[in-house]
Amino acid sequence: MIGFYLNYVNYSAPYIDIEVEKENGQWVVTQLDYKDWADSQNIAIGDVIVKVDERPIDHLNQLKYKSKILSANDLTVMKPSGSLINIHIRHLDIPQQFLYIFFVPACYYFLTLFIAFYLHSKQRNSKLADLLILFMLNVSLAYVSSGVSGRLDAIGIIVNRSSMVLCLVLLLHFLRNYFLFVKANWVFMDNIKLFYVFPIIAFILGFTGTIYPAANDILSNIVLAMFLLLLVIILSILLISYFKYSSPQLKILLNSILIPFLPFLFLYALPQILFHTYILSAEICSLFLLLIPFSFIFTQLTERLFDIEYHITRLRYYVIFSLSFTLWITMGLYFIAGQYLTMTVMSGVALFTFSSLVILFYVKEKVDYRKRKILFSTKGDYIHQLYTAVDKIGKTIKIDELLEKFAYEVSMHLELEDVFVITYNYVTNEFLTMAGESFTIHPDTVEELRLGEIRKIDKVYVAFLHQDAHYKRALVLGHNNTIHLKDEELLWLELLLLYVNNFIENTKMVEELIEELKHMKQADDGQLPWLNKLLWLRFEEEKYQLAQELHDTNLQEQLHIAREVDVLVNAKNTSDIQEQLAKIHKQMLISLYELRSYCENLKPPLLDTLGLNAALEKLIRKVQERANFVLIYTIDRLYLEDERMNLMIYRLFQELLNNALKHSYAASVEIHLNEMNDGFEIIYNDDGVGCNVEDIIVAESMGIRGMQERVKAFNGQFYIDAHINKGMSIRIIVKEGSETLDYDAHSG
Repeated sequence: MIGFYLNYVNYSAPYIDIEVEKENGQWVVTQLDYKDWADSQNIAIGDVIVKVDERPIDHLNQLKYKSKILSANDLTVMKPSGSLINIHIRHLDIPQQFLYIFFVPACYYFLTLFIAFYLHSKQRNSKLADLLILFMLNVSLAYVSSGVSGRLDAIGIIVNRSSMVLCLVLLLHFLRNYFLFVKANWVFMDNIKLFYVFPIIAFILGFTGTIYPAANDILSNIVLAMFLLLLVIILSILLISYFKYSSPQLKILLNSILIPFLPFLFLYALPQILFHTYILSAEICSLFLLLIPFSFIFTQLTERLFDIEYHITRLRYYVIFSLSFTLWITMGLYFIAGQYLTMTVMSGVALFTFSSLVILFYVKEKVDYRKRKILFSTKGDYIHQLYTAVDKIGKTIKIDELLEKFAYEVSMHLELEDVFVITYNYVTNEFLTMAGESFTIHPDTVEELRLGEIRKIDKVYVAFLHQDAHYKRALVLGHNNTIHLKDEELLWLELLLLYVNNFIENTKMVEELIEELKHMKQADDGQLPWLNKLLWLRFEEEKYQLAQELHDTNLQEQLHIAREVDVLVNAKNTSDIQEQLAKIHKQMLISLYELRSYCENLKPPLLDTLGLNAALEKLIRKVQERANFVLIYTIDRLYLEDERMNLMIYRLFQELLNNALKHSYAASVEIHLNEMNDGFEIIYNDDGVGCNVEDIIVAESMGIRGMQERVKAFNGQFYIDAHINKGMSIRIIVKEGSETLDYDAHSG
């Protein structure tokens, strides 16, 4: 409401800024800020202003404190000859004031308001997001109110002075919470709430300025002093933290605040000081400062607010297509009817075409999302076919068998007679296996193929399958007659190729490991077959569990959604179709959220982007949302040379907390990650039902064996102490470079 009021005041009358002085009872013009406009309206220094907005000029209260006519829609001017001129002022008569005082601030305000609503709808329970929203809104209010306060509007003055100071206090509060989130040491006082006294003081000073306008200059200087003090504090905190801890997150945060200041510094301030001129005006350079709130979104909160990379990539994709087609249409229009059209009309047509195409792409995306049957046709369910093919192929443990079964599955599902896997040797530049006598594949064709690419050549399709240091494998699909695969079949084949590529890599690693173990001197010759069997069983067990879990949950949900969409497509009664589509849309969002959770469990996204501490914090927040117990935790920041330990620590936390959720029935759970001189320590305690240590080790239950093996892989120590009805305690110690072999679990 405040923002709408401020924009209304800015638009109510153009800002003209005419300085006047009272001489012999008349208000004489002494200085003109917009000289070009004044010349066009025949206003000159020495003219007398008689009326402002159809009222005598003496009725302007602002002239008692400031000898300026700040804004007006109509002026009555008396020339030295005594003639009167009535002037009606429109915003576009003075484009500078319209652009910098109304248009740009209004656009920035409404853009900020839109983003604030969007962030609020996406992150209702995030304190960081709430502080960011408040910070952005206060920056926009400070910007919009600057023009209103210049008109000596009472609300504008109060809002401008309060929001200027409040936005920096909110930024300080945001930084404090962000440092806690990334587990960086805060180098300033902890009680940030005390700084909210500053905007309260600024509010009081603004209110005082409306009662005593003569004191406005002094009050403004006090507010600016508070603003400068807070700005120095914020920059000092960032600089000290960056040089003290050299954290990449702090570096990005510092850059997101400092970079918007650089245009103002190097394009205006320094040239003005050194050469008494400037490259860009202060009004333009100050616009870069408004990017600071948005830079936080792009640089710091991507993972927690929304998928910015996806939105930017999608927009770039649509813009490129729209721009290309717009240029084509504009060129055609110019050559066909250029002599009849002005440049203004051509530009308007180009802009309308471009914007319409971008909007059309977004509308098409929404329509496709709601109404198209993805990977589902009358021929069959391609999702189910993909699952069954992956399930069958994944059961092989040798590459040759895997390729043979893969070719068979493709041949069966696509109903093709000739399906071959060809192998090309880089060293000898020749094919080790061919596609048959009926088909000739040139070596250059295979060499040019890239991951996921399917290329049609004459009567055959050639698809990239796998590549290593010496060989490149490709899939060849042929038929006695010319074949043509549908889009659904090509997408099915592309996804299957990606799966098989991963299967080949994993199978190759297993084969190389087994081959390496065969050449090792074994103390016990009977151990090798058991080891081969163990490796194969563990590999198969992981694949089976993932496939079974996806089949029982997400895949079933997708099949259900596809069938419901199919029913709607063929439905004759369309009275309640909108309600049914909304229901299906909700089901799809839930399914996508579950699938994303599976992906995060397989590969935590924050682990590589923001580090171990951020990933553990997110994991703990998820556990707290589901837990019936009180979770007490501390996480030290670790500086490990071996980055693989970060994933191992994450998996240990994941297993310990999952055990607590499923088995402990505890009222209180504690988990701590402590830094050590040459490694780390994990301590877990709960007051749950407990168990017998020997029973769980023998039964390999509750993931204890898996945790033991993870710790064993890094030569760590694993201690467990548990008793029935007395809870459980686990202590894990891992030292980098340690050669200790004392990693067997035992009770204390």
